[in-house]
Amino acid sequence: MSILRTAMPIGAMLLTLSLPRAIGAAPYIPRDGGQVLERLPARNDPVQKALAGLRAQLQREPANLSVATTLAQRYIELARNDADPRFLGYAQAALAPWWKQAKPPPGVLLLRAMILQSTHRFPQALADLDLLLRSEPSNSQAWLTRATVLQVRGEFLQAKKSCVRLYGIAPDLVMRTCLSNLASLSGGAKPAYLMLNTTLENSTGADPGVQVWSQTVLAEMAGRIGDAVAAETHFKRALALGASDPYLLGSYADFLLDQGRNSEVIALLKDKIRADGLVLRYALAQSASQAPSAAQSIAILRDRFEAATLRGDNVHLREQARFELQLMKHPKLALQLAQQNWKVQKEPADVRIFLEAAAAAKDRAAARPVLDWLKQTGLEDSALDRLKKSLEAPA
Repeated sequence: MSILRTAMPIGAMLLTLSLPRAIGAAPYIPRDGGQVLERLPARNDPVQKALAGLRAQLQREPANLSVATTLAQRYIELARNDADPRFLGYAQAALAPWWKQAKPPPGVLLLRAMILQSTHRFPQALADLDLLLRSEPSNSQAWLTRATVLQVRGEFLQAKKSCVRLYGIAPDLVMRTCLSNLASLSGGAKPAYLMLNTTLENSTGADPGVQVWSQTVLAEMAGRIGDAVAAETHFKRALALGASDPYLLGSYADFLLDQGRNSEVIALLKDKIRADGLVLRYALAQSASQAPSAAQSIAILRDRFEAATLRGDNVHLREQARFELQLMKHPKLALQLAQQNWKVQKEPADVRIFLEAAAAAKDRAAARPVLDWLKQTGLEDSALDRLKKSLEAPA
């Protein structure tokens, strides 16, 4: 058994799977020298005290694998919980003695794969996971992480094979959520929703983190098949369990934006806008409400995306495309960004921004590869159906 799985249950670790979607903010340069950017945790914060202790121990014993992996795990958790990419750099630094090794210890391989995944270096992450699984074929977290990377890339058949490998080595709810999510993206949305909903109802006492994941997946499934009432029910259940989860907040905000419930988005996100994705949704709600404060949020996003472009960061191309299309009204630039993003990831949100940008730019030819991909996968989504009709209708 690897150090990682000994130190942390799968229910806690699977939450890091949303890292690439929720973090990675570009630096923000304040326009006003008196602006408060961040309030640091109190020195007696138990999390900070624990981290300080681990850092001090690692400084004394830099080759202590157990301390290094424990510290890296904690930083990865913080990166997910706080939507703060700096913690990923700290996690990598903790693993420095092994980071460049071709075959580091199993615990390092898994952590390195998670960090690579979070920065969209998917091929390298998969290579690490495959290497790890050759020596630890029962490593449930590795199979789950592999399934997630492959799903994001749109490789659903291979992702399903990884989900199946969770049978008998992970809680049933984890395996069923993994499989149901994939089935909902490849032509079986309604049966997948029913199966997962039943499984969750029967999974009393399941890890709260797993429940948040399952409820969020159910909410998104219900939204795609057009059942807004069920979607809201699942979102609220998930929020009751994990109100600070950045991915959940972003997904629920998108649901509310689609319904024109902009004031609710503002209330939901006003104190949670460190991550670019949440700032974007906050700005969209402000803009739709014609709030004067929208200009400040738009300026923050513009600065962040400009900084990301300068340093060649492509983690948030989807969000940047959405910013250019919906806030800056630059459909051709948005389409270019969506096309770049499509080379890396193929989730429903990636499909949507691509088709929205193509429609706004009046470029049906550009949309053709995505429309063909939709036919191939059988992805069911009521919002995408409307876009497909507009792009396929006679000119």
